[in-house]
Amino acid sequence: MLEFFINGQPVQAEDNQTVMQAAKANGFFIPYFCWHTHLSVPGNCRICTVEVESDSPGGGSGWLDIACNMPVTRGMRVLTDSDKVRLRRKETLQFITLNHPVDCGICDKAGECTLQDYHYEYNGEPSVSRDAKVTATKFFPLSERIVLDNERCILCTRCVRFTREISKTNALGVQSRGDHSLIRAVEDGAFEADPYSDNVIDLCPVGALLSRQFLHKARVWYLKPTPSVCPGCSRGCSINLWHRKSEWKLKNLDAGQNARIARVTPLENPAVNGPWICNKGRDLAQIFERARADHAMQKGRPVELQAAIALARDLIAAARQPVALVSSWGSNEELTAFNTALGQRFACHVKADWQPVAGEVIADDVLIQPDKNPNRAAAIALFPALPKTATDAFPPDTDLVLVWGEGFSFAQLPPKAKIIYLNSYLQPENGHADVFLPISVQTERSGHYTNFQGTVTGFEACFTCQPGVVDAQALFAELAPVAVLAPGVSS
Repeated sequence: MLEFFINGQPVQAEDNQTVMQAAKANGFFIPYFCWHTHLSVPGNCRICTVEVESDSPGGGSGWLDIACNMPVTRGMRVLTDSDKVRLRRKETLQFITLNHPVDCGICDKAGECTLQDYHYEYNGEPSVSRDAKVTATKFFPLSERIVLDNERCILCTRCVRFTREISKTNALGVQSRGDHSLIRAVEDGAFEADPYSDNVIDLCPVGALLSRQFLHKARVWYLKPTPSVCPGCSRGCSINLWHRKSEWKLKNLDAGQNARIARVTPLENPAVNGPWICNKGRDLAQIFERARADHAMQKGRPVELQAAIALARDLIAAARQPVALVSSWGSNEELTAFNTALGQRFACHVKADWQPVAGEVIADDVLIQPDKNPNRAAAIALFPALPKTATDAFPPDTDLVLVWGEGFSFAQLPPKAKIIYLNSYLQPENGHADVFLPISVQTERSGHYTNFQGTVTGFEACFTCQPGVVDAQALFAELAPVAVLAPGVSS
């Protein structure tokens, strides 16, 4: 470890650390645009300039340099906010904003834009230039998912480096030079096919790279993030689900927006996904916001929830050879509740609720896993997997099957067995069950998933359940018969 000084305070730095890394590790803020903890160091933006004091070893008269690419030396004395530094940052911002349009009023990045923040902190003045700004392409279709505003781009090259160093598609580059430089996708369609392309939206420090899904949908100060876990595969990436704040809820416009996911962004988790997620995680609203089932049913006829629960409980108590197909999307808490209440009553098998869809990346060496279920690891720790030939799970005398979750064809069930079905969405199978019970989805409850590596990550509720919908964790306790009998044991 090396000792050096930041703003007169002694701090410790590891060997080969830069001033930027050491400052960040010790709680000192230095502004930056192009630098990123997980990308290479280009030294493009120059906003991270700091002052090395003259009484540093070998400091001479002192100098200004960029913190992102300056290695720490023993005894170095660095100032991060001196008058010289603030003047240099002001001059740098004048250069960066020379051709930048004043689009803040209509820009989706407003409220999260570091250029706004730094301009306010270090400059806050109109441009000294009176020349006409250089114009460039507005809303250029970079892909089906992303549009690019080249007038806002400050050429930090974070997006370019991401495709070269993280997703390894080499899908973006800089075209032309000087004030005519443009970010462009290579012509072989690699960016369109990049399953991690939307990460460049988060990486962009300004409003140049914009999500088509979120474009002009909401201001970020109207939204709040709720920590969650992506259920798209067994990686279980940590994410933030952004949704409308209660104090900014819509009343006379589309009130349905108050209970919808506005966008999904990564929640950095070094143990699971780092700062990235794949594009499937960005599209979770398409999974969670499908048409919901909100009424219990008996043989396709709507009934009161408590009546349906009572009927299901009677079927469980009367069954002689019951089998349960356990969801691999159930949380750790729900799986434990099921095992406690019903695990000894049923012959249990874990099924896959979700399979890969056409065109989906099955697996790669970045994040994506082949198993498209978030909690199979925890389910398999409690119950055996469903046999490859699903019908092998049902003995000839099976008289009741409890199906929890999606992904199983009722055509494979024993024809004479009664069916209790627990699901969240409108599906044809709901009406074929003897008892159908609508259950909550992940965004309506809190819990934990265990990923394929054994890492446990928690998620929180964003929204409340609709009337008539029940949490599976509470439901299992209500379904337990008063006197629990082992399968096949007579009373």
